[in-house]
Parts: sequence; structure tokens; C-alpha cells
Amino acid sequence: MNETTVAAAPKKAKKGWVKWLIIGVILAALVAGGFLLFGGGAAKKQDVMTDFVSVGSITSNVTGSGLTKARNSETLTLTTTGSVVDVYVNEGDHVEAGDKLFVINSPAAEAAYTKAKSNLDGYRKQLSAAQKDIAGLHLAAPHSGKLINVTTYHTGDSIYKGDKVATLIDDGQMRLTQYFSYAYAGEIAVGQKMDVSIPALMSAVTGTVEEVRMVSRITPEGSKLFAVTILVPNEGALAADMVAAATATVNGETIYPYESGKLAYNRVSELTSTVSGTVISTKLYDYLQVQAGEVLLNIDGESSENEIFTIQQNIETAERDLEAAQKNLDNCNAVAPIAGTVIGLNVRQGGEIAANTTLLTISDTSSILVSATVDERNVSYLKPGMMVDLDQWGTVASGVIDSVSLSSTVAGGVATYPVIISAENPDGKLQINSYVNYSLIASQSDGCLVLPIQCVRTAALETGEIVPVVYVREGSSETPAAITARDEEVPEDFYPVQVEIGIQDAYNVELKSGVSEGTEVFTQMITEQAWG
Repeated sequence: MNETTVAAAPKKAKKGWVKWLIIGVILAALVAGGFLLFGGGAAKKQDVMTDFVSVGSITSNVTGSGLTKARNSETLTLTTTGSVVDVYVNEGDHVEAGDKLFVINSPAAEAAYTKAKSNLDGYRKQLSAAQKDIAGLHLAAPHSGKLINVTTYHTGDSIYKGDKVATLIDDGQMRLTQYFSYAYAGEIAVGQKMDVSIPALMSAVTGTVEEVRMVSRITPEGSKLFAVTILVPNEGALAADMVAAATATVNGETIYPYESGKLAYNRVSELTSTVSGTVISTKLYDYLQVQAGEVLLNIDGESSENEIFTIQQNIETAERDLEAAQKNLDNCNAVAPIAGTVIGLNVRQGGEIAANTTLLTISDTSSILVSATVDERNVSYLKPGMMVDLDQWGTVASGVIDSVSLSSTVAGGVATYPVIISAENPDGKLQINSYVNYSLIASQSDGCLVLPIQCVRTAALETGEIVPVVYVREGSSETPAAITARDEEVPEDFYPVQVEIGIQDAYNVELKSGVSEGTEVFTQMITEQAWG
């Protein structure tokens, strides 16, 4: 019995151990599965990646595309209706400047030219008259003399165009007309001296013959008379309408006129305002002796000045209209304005042309222009004269930058600037009105300090200024930058240094200052999962 018991006992013990072993394995598997499911037992491992400032070369390239066009291109358009009489060219023909293109009969073009020319002539006449009138803003004496019949003006008074302001008489000499018998024809000549008797003064003065007119005045007695005008000097005593008679001595004989005459002023001018405005100052006084050119009245004529300005604007418009009408008329008998290829021919013999029809274009494709745009990051590198590589669907050529505009267009938060590239195209291998790819070396620096672009960050200084920085390892000799905060996780043993950057390519950037060759610079942190 004991042996049985003893023998039986070990069997029970073995069976229980296996049971608990199985349970333990299951629990271990569950625990291990839980660790895998919930991350239990995993540790984060961070690797610090760095680069070193090195000496090298860097090239900045600018690429893009642009639309080609002929450098020289002329389009002929008819703005009036017409009928095509003859056509001398075909689409694709090469023509030289001056070659005949076509003939169009357009009465409307001739009428438009005639009307435009008439309008311009009319405005020019208006301007000429207005300029003469505006001279009246400073009304001056046309000749020396004495003022009479003066209208009194004061400063601030209104004056109107056409207002008579005074009469100016030239009484330094008087005129006397006398009639003599034809019996003395040829006996009296210009420059001859005559005695002039003035009964009112009971005196006589010597006059000079100014003119002899062989008119035919017949007296009631049947005598035939001719006229003689005598200039009589006036020392101040003579006045108009005084009776006077002139006699001449010919071959010792005294010649008398048919009758006495009346003295008249040498010259009489009615002074009239040619503008409307306000009186600024006046020197108009009765019996005032004035000299030729002396200003007698100053007028503020703003309305007259505005009138001239308006006429001048009308003339400019009329000149443009006449130029357009002349060009349109010339296009009716068109010749090639430049040498080139005929493109878009839109005329056929016997056809009718509607108004504002484009007739044809002549393009000189031996030299082309490329209209492109460059963004704000690269425009500062571009300068006129820089060489450019062109590629149009495998056709390559070289060009040069003609101009870089300073005026930008902003779209999507990016400013772009127009750039014009020129290229010689003697064989016509580059197509016009088509896109072409361009590339050029905007800037190149050799023997400079370089770093990968990802090493450079931006940070705010205590002043608020945003500057480029790199993070260098503790113990470096570079001067720390006083920044307000780091914009990303950076290892504690790295500190910021402000740098000045230059050009860059797709991978590297030039460092102009801030760090030295061999400096170790933080690039990035790489985080991995490690299991314990």
C-alpha cells in the first residue's frame, strides 16, 4: 500500500507542474503581446545629424518659360470699308521693305482723311486767333501817340472782349490831301517840299509830299484833278480838321490846289480789349503821350488761357486723327513697311473688306524676343546683357537679357517681374508665338563657405528682426545670436549664430559671414524606436 501511495504521489506532482508551466507560458505571451500592442517596453532613440562648414563653389540657376515673338512686326489694318482691287503677295511670302502688297478702293478712307485734315486746319486757325487775342492780356500801344476818348478802369473792374478802351492818335505829323489840275501832272513828285498855309493859326509850315495818286476827280467846272498827300510836321499846335492849303513852286510859278483841305492825324488806332477778364492795372488816361509797345492795360484772363489750353488739346487729338486717317488711306495702296514674312493674309482679289479688318502681318523672324517672368527670389540676380540658353522642343539657341522690369505683378502671394530676352534667329528655327524654355546662370561663387540649405533657419532677435541663423556646437568660437526663442527642437549643446547668406542652388547655400570653415553645424534630429 505504501509503495502504491509513494508511487502514486510523484505522478500527481508532475501533472500539477505541467499545468502551472502552461499557465505561465500563456501569461508571458499575454504580457509580451500587451507590450507589443501598447508600446510597453519601447524606448525612443534620437540621433543628432550635423554638417560642417566647407569651402566650395555654388551656382544659382534661373529657369522658366516664355512666349516668343518677332522683334520687328507690322500689322496692317483697314478701319473703313473697301473693295480689293489687286493682291500681289501670298501667305508665307518673303517681302522686302517697299514691295507692293495690295490695292483697295475705299471712298470712306478718302472721306475720313479729308474730314480729319479739315478739322485740324480749323483748330489751328482757332489757336492762331486765340493767341492773337490773348496778347491783349497786356494791351500795348501799337504805335507812338496820344490817348483820347479813354474809358476809365480801376483795379478789379471787369472787362469784356470787344470793349473799346481808348483811341490812340499819332499827331506828331498831320496829313493833308490836296487836289491839283492835270495840267500839272508830272510837276509834283514824292519827296517834294510844299508850303502849307493854316489860316486858323495865321501861319505856314513846310510839308513833304508823301504820295501822288493819279485819280480822276472831275469838278463841276469840268476840270480833271489828281490827288497829292502831304505830311505836315506838328509841334503841338495843329489839330485834326483844321483847314489848310498847300502850294508848290514849279519853274518859278506857284501851283495852287483846287480847294483847301482839312488836316488829319497821321495814324488813328482804336484800342479794343481782345479778352475778357479782370483789370489788374491800367495806364489809360486822356491825352497821355505813349510810346510804341508801352503796356497800357493788364488783364487777368483765366478764361482765355483755358480756351487756348482746350484748343491745344483739340489740336493734339486732331493730329492723331489725321495721322490715323493718313495711315488708313496709305493701307489702301499698301507696301511692305519692313522686310519679313507675310502672315495671316486676309485679302483676296475682288473681295469686300469690312471696317476694322486686319489685312495681314509682316514679321521679321530673323531676330526674336522672349517675354518671360522671374519671381522675386531671383529677379535681383538678373541684369541686362546676361547670356541665356533657350530650348524650344529640342531646338536650342542662345539669347541675351534685354531688360528687367522694376514693376511686378502679385499672384498667389508671389511677385513676378517681366523680363525680355532677345535672340538671333537667322534660320528661323525658333517659331514665333510659341513657348520656349530658358535657363541661365544667375550668379556663381567660387571658393566660398557653403552649407546644406537645411542647416539654415530663421529666428527673431530681441529687436524683433527676423534673421537667418545656424546652430553650432557648444565650444565653437562663433558669436552667439540673441534670439527670443527657438522655432524647433534643437539639442541643448547647440547655440544659434546669426549668418549672412548669399546665393543658393537646389541643395547648398553660400555663407558670407557668421561662421568659419570647419564649424560643426546642427542639421536635424532623427528619432527611432528602440526596444529593451
